Amino acid sequence: MKTVLITAFEPFGGESVNPSWEAVRQLNERMLCGAKIVARQLPCVFGHALTSLYKAIDELQPELVLAVGQAGGRAEISVERVAINVDDARIPDNQGNQPIDEPIVSEGPAAFFSTLPIKAIVEGIREAGIPASVSQTAGTYVCNHVMYGLLHHLHQQGGEVRGGFIHIPYLPEQAVKHPGTPSMAAQTVILALEMAITIALRTEQDLRLEGGATH
Repeated sequence: MKTVLITAFEPFGGESVNPSWEAVRQLNERMLCGAKIVARQLPCVFGHALTSLYKAIDELQPELVLAVGQAGGRAEISVERVAINVDDARIPDNQGNQPIDEPIVSEGPAAFFSTLPIKAIVEGIREAGIPASVSQTAGTYVCNHVMYGLLHHLHQQGGEVRGGFIHIPYLPEQAVKHPGTPSMAAQTVILALEMAITIALRTEQDLRLEGGATH
């Protein structure tokens, strides 16, 4: 049976919940396109997050890997295009680590591009009435750390398994504590993630659509 690994993070930065895990955990053991979805929570800790991720990949031998993370302040489902080889933490992680200008993989490439059909995913999510866009930066915190580490790992294994990263907004219960900050309901995020997985499993060649940014 095909397996899709989907990961999310524990709460960080003073939040009591992480919307990525609140959504992703509800996808655990669901079937989509003949594939079983397996959800795993990653620690919001540099290094340890990748150790947990690689262990899950080795155990499950998935067809597809989708990592999901919180992006407080964003209003859309953000399908990430690229991860860069640098840790530059604005705040400490959950174990107090705060790397500055450090490579994720020593002597690794400067960047890796998502191997998911990112524009097809964005188009499909938008067609369902959910705001979505291609994002040109996954930041330089643990989310980018995981995306780069994931893509580097899959590349080292031959590149047959596809992977990528999606950022999601705060939940409404979080946004209440951050006046003026956008949010998205968990059920809306779950639908978007289901669509992302379905499209990724069914689409070999990405769509050629505008998805860039002017700044």
